[in-house]
This record gives sequence, C-alpha cells and structure tokens, in this order.
Amino acid sequence: MPNHLFLIVAGLIGVALVFDYINGFHDAANSIATIVSTRVLSPGQAVIWAAFFNFVAAFGFGTAVARTIGKGMIDIRFVTFGVIFAGLMGAIIWDLITWYFGLPTSSSHALIGGYAGAAVARAMSFSVIEPSGWSKTLIFIVVSPVIGLIAGLGLMTATFWIFRRVTPQRVDRWFRRLQLVSAAAFSLSHGTNDAQKTMGIIAGVLFTAGYIKVFEIPLWVILAAHAAISLGTLAGGWRIIHTMGSKITKLQPVSGFAAETGAAIAIFTATTFGIPVSTTHAITGAIVGVGATRRLSAVRWGVAGRIVWAWLLTIPMAAFMGGLMYWVAAAFGAK
Repeated sequence: MPNHLFLIVAGLIGVALVFDYINGFHDAANSIATIVSTRVLSPGQAVIWAAFFNFVAAFGFGTAVARTIGKGMIDIRFVTFGVIFAGLMGAIIWDLITWYFGLPTSSSHALIGGYAGAAVARAMSFSVIEPSGWSKTLIFIVVSPVIGLIAGLGLMTATFWIFRRVTPQRVDRWFRRLQLVSAAAFSLSHGTNDAQKTMGIIAGVLFTAGYIKVFEIPLWVILAAHAAISLGTLAGGWRIIHTMGSKITKLQPVSGFAAETGAAIAIFTATTFGIPVSTTHAITGAIVGVGATRRLSAVRWGVAGRIVWAWLLTIPMAAFMGGLMYWVAAAFGAK
C-alpha cells in the first residue's frame, strides 16, 4: 500500500489511542473515587489497582461492544478517515472541557456523539445513523444508572439487614477488605466496556484502509486499547474524583462496596449485550442509591442535577464538535 496511506492510518490509530488515554484519565474517578473517599486505599494505590484490572479486562470478555461501535452506530459506507478523525477530536475536546469543570460525563457518549456528528456532516443527512445501534444505547442512558441505583440501594439495604447485629467496627473492618474486591470488579467492567469503544474505532480505520477485509478486532488492537486506557487511569483525573467521591454523598467502606458492586452489575449486563454503556452513569446512579438508604437528604441533589444536565448535553455537544471538526478537516482536504 502507498506509504502515505500507512502514515494516515498510523496517525488515526494514534489519535484513537490518545482518546483512549484521555478516557482512562477522565474516567479514573469512576474506578477509584469510592475507594479513595472511604480511605481504603490512597490515591496512588487506587489508580494502580484500577489500572491493573482495566488491563486484565483485555482477556476473556469478548468484543461485542467494539463491533457495535465500529459498524453498528453509523452506516460504514460513509465512514472515511476524515469522519473518524473529526469524531475522535470532537470527543476529546468535550472530555477535556468536562474534565476542566470536574463534571463526570460519559466518554463513551462523547465518542459516539462526535462520531455521529462527523458522519452526519459528511453525508449532510441523518440517514447515516443506524437506528438499531442507537436505540439500545439511548435506552441504556436511562437504564444503566437506574440499574446501578437499584442494585446499590438493594445491596446496601441487604447489608444493613444481614449485619444488623454486628458492631459497626467489625462491619467496617470486613468491608475494607471486600471493597478491594468490588473496586477490582468495577475496574474490570470499566475496562471491558470502555476500551472496546476505541477498539471499534481502530478496527474501522483498518477496515476503511483495506488492512482487514472482514470487520474484526485483531489481538494487537485489543492489547493496545487496554494499555492506553490503563495508562490514562494511572494519570488520574483528580478534579472529577473529588466530585464523585465526596460531593454526591458521604461514603463509608460498606456503602463504597455496594456502589461499586451495583455499578459493575449494570456495566457487565450492558457489555454482555454489546451495548456501549456509560460507566459514569452506572457508578453515579449506584452512589445515589446507597446514599438514599440513609435518607434522601444525604444525597446532594444539586450536584446530582448538574451531573444529569452534563449527561444530557454530552451527545449533542460532542456531535456538534465532531461536525465542526469535520468541516475544519474538509477545508484542508481531509474528507
């Protein structure tokens, strides 16, 4: 193949891995905010713990979400290098804006929004949108935080009942150990769902360039995506960690365990069906659920409300930025 094509493909894969790194950086809060706020692990220990399990998720969880992102959201006939580049840049810009303001928005929804906005800008039509892929994703914008909330609320309520005759000191001691397990489970779920989104984009680049004849996810792409998101998690997004870990509600080891486990259940459920779900939505819903078991006033609803507004804006704003970036790229001949 021509040398310039190789350079374009390598450059786009590099941009995709930068997005994956920022995804890990942006979403580090999802993986470690609860275990840091309960003081089970220090921030440094927590990011190492989360990054390790983000990478371990590369082995044994399939690529159903990657296939949905790569060919289930946008008509692949309209996918060009310019569309892929613009979609990634739209997602990266929105992620950095929300990170700056400490808002735990969804990198997943930023990616699909940016990707869709760029494709619509190229086709000048919404007909490029694949309804089947989008319907599942849009439904889970509501379903994933609800599953997280219900699971967190249910686990917390069950724990209160099971341990009602055990002293608070003993409960705290046990759940400090158990929270290591729940944090690992949540990081596994985060890695397997979020890293797959970047895999889908990279596979789309390879397919468009003709490097692969059938849409599939090569092993090196799987390992590269998990490595990038793990390195991003190691960097940590401390602004968002503060919001997730202490501003929504006060957490203890037992409530941290319930929130992480509830969110992991929601994410693994979505991953099984190949749905690119928001890990941010799932963990936020679970944190609200465990907070509500004490009393409704234990949840800072004003903070939760600002987070919900950021959720609602993510797809349209990322789509706008993706479309804008496509026109910028097109002006320089990258269509």
